[in-house]
Amino acid sequence: MPKRKIQKKQSERKKFAFIRKLISFLFFAGLFFAAAFLAVFIYYARDLPRPERFTERPFIQSTKIYDRTGKVLLYDIYGEERRELIKLEEVPEHVKQAIIATEDANFYRHFGIDPKSVLRAILANLALRKAVQGGSTISQQLIRSSFLTLEKTFERKIKEVILTLELERRYSKDQILEFYLNQIPFGANAYGIEAASQIYFNKPISYISLEETAILAALIKSPGYLSPYGKHLDELLGRKDYVLNRMVKVGFITEEQAEEAKKKEIIFAKNIQLIKAPHFVIYVKDILEKKYGEGSLEEKGLKIYTTLNWDFQQEAEIFVRDGAKANEKYHAFNASLVAIDPKTGEILAMVGSKDFFAESFPKDCIPGKDCLFEPYPNIVIRGRQPGSAFKPFVYITAFKNGYDDKTIVIDEETNFGTPTNPYIPRNYDGRFRGPVTLREALAQSLNIPSIKVLRDFAGLKESIQTAKTFGINTLTRPASFYGLPLVLGGGETKLLEMTSAYGVFATGGLMVPPSAILKIEDSNGNIIGENHKTPKRVTSSYTANLISNILSDNEARTPVFGSRSKLYFPDHQVAVKTGTTQSFRDGWIIGYTPSLVVGVWTGNNDNSPILKEPGVMVAGPIWRNFMDKLLPLYPKEKFSEPIK
Repeated sequence: MPKRKIQKKQSERKKFAFIRKLISFLFFAGLFFAAAFLAVFIYYARDLPRPERFTERPFIQSTKIYDRTGKVLLYDIYGEERRELIKLEEVPEHVKQAIIATEDANFYRHFGIDPKSVLRAILANLALRKAVQGGSTISQQLIRSSFLTLEKTFERKIKEVILTLELERRYSKDQILEFYLNQIPFGANAYGIEAASQIYFNKPISYISLEETAILAALIKSPGYLSPYGKHLDELLGRKDYVLNRMVKVGFITEEQAEEAKKKEIIFAKNIQLIKAPHFVIYVKDILEKKYGEGSLEEKGLKIYTTLNWDFQQEAEIFVRDGAKANEKYHAFNASLVAIDPKTGEILAMVGSKDFFAESFPKDCIPGKDCLFEPYPNIVIRGRQPGSAFKPFVYITAFKNGYDDKTIVIDEETNFGTPTNPYIPRNYDGRFRGPVTLREALAQSLNIPSIKVLRDFAGLKESIQTAKTFGINTLTRPASFYGLPLVLGGGETKLLEMTSAYGVFATGGLMVPPSAILKIEDSNGNIIGENHKTPKRVTSSYTANLISNILSDNEARTPVFGSRSKLYFPDHQVAVKTGTTQSFRDGWIIGYTPSLVVGVWTGNNDNSPILKEPGVMVAGPIWRNFMDKLLPLYPKEKFSEPIK
């Protein structure tokens, strides 16, 4: 046999031998991976619960929020879970359709994992370079919310996939959907669609409308953040419209039905949760969720000791409610109050509106729009124009520039604009006083001299910077946007920031940011967080004490306010400044001693004007009643003299 043929046969035998070895290797490797997968599958699937256990959540330790003493429980986060079981056939078709269209349009067509949704989410996340979309099916969500933690680990994802596949193998699609509808959280301690319908709309799910259904489907994405009782109502209503659009796209409803539902007014039931100091608690809860992540608080068993003085809070709620009622004659339908310890920054009381638990909105009010009064928004942390309450920040800037309270400025009719575009403001009483000192101008809240102080002595940019160093963070536009009207309150600020900033005057120039939490304990009683904010000097003691000296000078303010006004305390030295926007949309008053600073706002949620009454008339009584109640609890302190 020729040598070439022999070599060829040998080469073919080696090739076949290699192929046989490769096939053998792949066969055994496949067996190995199949066995490994089966072992992992069996390992993680062995404890999959019985169907009836999907209506039972595992034991969790709720997070409790207390007042500063730890004796008054303000709120128990998911401490009282509410769940009302319902059979799938009792759930209206449009409810099932809304949730399927929004959460898992291919629910009845996939095997638990939807490859298309996963791929779409991956591509979207890659395009945006961050994880903003998920591809989880209803089955995956059910497994995750029922039996897995919120931690984003590879092991947890493996468990989720395996348990989802086993779930789909064991139960029908209708069973899974029923489990899901009875299990998922909707916020406000509601677990399951029936409980959510009862809590938010005070009606069984069988009677729920299309627009109300869209609200419930919208809540699934982020029940805490989108709560109708929180500060993101507009986003919830926007998400509701998204749900309706999804139902149209999937083919469950027509465009006409969706547009009609979008126009319908949504009336939410009264929030009957057991919650004390609700606006403050929601404020604290937002802080905690930023720290620990939304939806995690109910599992951590934390104890939150807040700065709130429950006795002060109860008094504040009464005075705000009664004061707002009395102010209705001035067409001012809402009010808010915040009290702070200026030495520590601790929030002692916070009332965001006159009545968080209002039975209903006014008949002519659409929630989130055109409302004289809405119960849920916290006006303490909403932007409003402060009127003349902003003036002290301009005057202290002038003092830092070398001027003092004896500096003279002329109070006379002045055009601060141009001949073609005049700006000729007036004092509140329409009078002109001629030469006045800066002490008289600030104490009497004279507008024309204050504008001259801003223009000639302080400077616009410098005054804005002073406000920022004092903790006012809302003046973010260029100085030219605000112009000279800034000194009259032409830039929006927040009551919480303004009240805290006045605390800098109270402490002689030391700034401590407002705080709401004293300490946090874990479920074992270990302290895992404490308030250790250190005072920071932001202005000299001389300039801060000079402002306090002027604002507590009853003789200097008497020509405008009278000698026995609501601003005068015969037994205590109290510095105080009122504020009224030029359009009479807001009435303010902020007053303080060395140990207490209290701010009050009055007006309407929809920014409509009140009658032409100054802040001292509408906000003054609420502030005065609260101060009269609290001042006897404090020692009689005096501000330090302004000494250079």
